[in-house]
Amino acid sequence: MSIPETTNLQQPAKVPFWRDPVKRGHIFQAVVLLIALSVGYILFANTQANLERQSIATGFGFIEREAGFEIAEPPIAYSAADTYGRALLVGALNTLKVSFVGIIFSLILGTIVGISRLSHNWLVAKLSGAFIEVMQNIPVLLQLFFWYALFYEAFPSPRQALHPLPGMFLCNRGLIFAVPAAHPVHKWMLLAALVGVIGWYLLTRWGHRVQDATGKIMPVHRMGMGLTLLLPLLVWAFAGAPTALDIPVLRGFNFRGGMTVSPEFSALLIGLILYTSAFVAEIVRAGIQAVSKGQIEAAMSIGLKPGQVLRLVVLPQALRVIIPPVTSQMLNLTKNSSLAIAIGYADFVSVANTTINQTGQAIEGVALIMLVYLIFSLSTSLFMNWYNKKMALVER
Repeated sequence: MSIPETTNLQQPAKVPFWRDPVKRGHIFQAVVLLIALSVGYILFANTQANLERQSIATGFGFIEREAGFEIAEPPIAYSAADTYGRALLVGALNTLKVSFVGIIFSLILGTIVGISRLSHNWLVAKLSGAFIEVMQNIPVLLQLFFWYALFYEAFPSPRQALHPLPGMFLCNRGLIFAVPAAHPVHKWMLLAALVGVIGWYLLTRWGHRVQDATGKIMPVHRMGMGLTLLLPLLVWAFAGAPTALDIPVLRGFNFRGGMTVSPEFSALLIGLILYTSAFVAEIVRAGIQAVSKGQIEAAMSIGLKPGQVLRLVVLPQALRVIIPPVTSQMLNLTKNSSLAIAIGYADFVSVANTTINQTGQAIEGVALIMLVYLIFSLSTSLFMNWYNKKMALVER
């Protein structure tokens, strides 16, 4: 007779919580969080006590008060009678304007210089290399000072302004030129141009589908450009084709009317573009050299011209290497735009500093500066991360 074996299932011994790595980790995190909250509370309480002791007002109520100072080149309607909130909005829009334009032209110039750096033409390659070395090794603030001084020293006063074209004047107050007079049709033309850009995007997607299915290359870019230009012209024509111009006129010591591109804005934009494009050029050069030579030889073996090889084969693959570091340079340009205060351009930092000096609320002002630049940087990063993900290789 066989005796059935009995299996004794032993219960695992309980581990003390201080020896359990999971529980110990939770405890450490809770302790660190408690310490951080305590430090934050102590700093906040001390700040509040010091502000009350010195009778300094706190809060953001000053935003609704009258600003009392003018801002040069406001992108929206603004006067000294407006509130601090509107003044800060003008400063933020000025920062956004110079950052957006600077990023676009930095990418264009940097791409051209980076490609030229790899040219087989000795002179072109050496000039591109010299541009990169010079612009990278001169601090951007010194470049801003140089361009700002150049504008004021190289051009005459408004009374002796250069007159290169009808309705255009160039002097030490900037470039002043005629623009179309205000008319309700302009906003509809802008909307029509936006519709044209959307149509261009849809045409591009359609052209890619046709090319994938049939191999036929459709002229989508010419069609899209024609659509983008034609729609605003049709709107303008249906509105009676208004041709009135706001022509600048010299009155006293300056021009009135038209549009003015100030030396401050020009110096800031040129300095940021030249400095950033030098770094972008090196990134583009490295991205192109990261593409295997076999890809280039295969493209040339099927009869593609050098320009087609670069546009259709090399750059699409190089973008996967180029996009992440270029994103960092775009963020650097946006943050470097805060140096505008050194040459008197009314960006957000300049307007916020004036607000701080008049209201005495430094903490709120600095917090707004950090918040605005954080929003700009995170928005840029979000868009570029989306684009980088779109351009990434998809494994099957």
